[in-house]
Formats: sequence, C-alpha cells, structure tokens
Amino acid sequence: MKQQTLSIIIPAYNEASTIFRLLEKVHHTRLVHDIRKEIIVVNDCSKDNTEEEILRFTETYPDCTLVYHKQPHNQGKGAAIRAGIQKITGNWTIIQDADLEYNPEDYNPLLEWMIENDGKVIYGSRFLNKTNKHSYQSFYLGGRLLSIVTNLLYGQHLTDEPTCYKMFDSGLLRSIPLKSTGFEFCPEVTAIVCRRGYKIPELPIRYYPRSIEEGKKINWKDGLIAIWVLVKIRFANKHSLE
Repeated sequence: MKQQTLSIIIPAYNEASTIFRLLEKVHHTRLVHDIRKEIIVVNDCSKDNTEEEILRFTETYPDCTLVYHKQPHNQGKGAAIRAGIQKITGNWTIIQDADLEYNPEDYNPLLEWMIENDGKVIYGSRFLNKTNKHSYQSFYLGGRLLSIVTNLLYGQHLTDEPTCYKMFDSGLLRSIPLKSTGFEFCPEVTAIVCRRGYKIPELPIRYYPRSIEEGKKINWKDGLIAIWVLVKIRFANKHSLE
C-alpha cells in the first residue's frame, strides 16, 4: 500500500524571527499511521530574512521533504496559499501559519478523524480548548462573530471559523475555485465548502497567541472583508463555485 501523505502549506511574510523554529516543530512532529509530511513553504516576497532562515533550515535538515516557492511580488496570504495548493501531492492538506501560535502535534487528532470518517474537511477550534488564552478581546470577539455569521448563513455549528488549522481532502481543496489574495482566504474556502453541502466538524486545538508587537498582522478591516465574503458567496450563483 502506498504511503499516505499530509501536505502542509506554510505561507510566510516577514516571519524571520519564527520560521526556523516553526519548521523544526513541523519537521519533528511524528504523524499517526506513519503518514509522511510534505512541507510547502511559500515566501510572499518577505522584506526581512525569512528566505535566509528557510534556506538555513533546509541546510540544517537535508532529510526534510520541503518544497520552497518564492512569490514574484508580495500578493497576500490567500495568493500564497493558492500558490501552495498548486504544488500539493498529498492525500490531505492543512494550512500552517509561519508563526508559533499553533502546535503541529495537533495535526494528529485531525488526521485520525479524517481517516476514521473518510472525511473531506475538518477544522481545529481554538475555542473548544478552554485552557487557551487569547491576546486581545477584539480578536476573540471578532472570531466569535465570524463563526456566528457563518452558522447563520450556512447552517453550520462552528465555534472557530477563522482558525488557521483547516484540514481538507486534497482533491476537494484543489477543486475549489479560490480567488482570494489576502486574509479573506478563510471565509472564502469555508463558504464554498458550505455551499457544496459539507458540514464542517471541529476538534479542540492548542493556541499560543502573539501580540501585534510580535508580528500579528490581521486587523478589524480584515474582519469586515471576511463578513462581506461570507455574505457574497452565500448568494452567489452556484455554478460559479464549481
């Protein structure tokens, strides 16, 4: 039987302070059922030493299966993820931010669920883990609001729509006609998956939030854009989502 693979897409922009340690954590995480990892790093034309840190990692760990792609110019997180999707070869795909807010060991319960249920999609929820802390009340409330809007528009029961840890069957992810370039990737992919009739289950994950001073980039304007994307896709022509 051919060994199964998890593709891990890591979009990175100005993450020189964390990318090496993050890649180490991903590399050292042992997956269930001897599933192999395919790490795809997309550098969104960073202005700091992100590229040097990525190359330092590949030199330090030559045994690691890592695909590196540098965008021709800065386009945004969504565009970086879309570039990564073009390179995936694994059975499943998960998105991993280049900071240290999430723990790659949480891939495993998500993978177990996907395997046991022949699943197509599952999200890791920061809010289902009651031990997690959140850096800013505004981010906490914003995440809750996006989840409520998603549930009202699409009949879901999500607690954490904007979570980074979204895991997909790779065939499903490749089939989605994504257009986003920025942080609106999350509501776009969620909305289209919902319009296709999938119920999105969740499992609790760990979360270690960083501050704006430490490099957190999302803001309230991204929240407004996310709500607009959720509403727009809810009433879009279904043929445009296929």
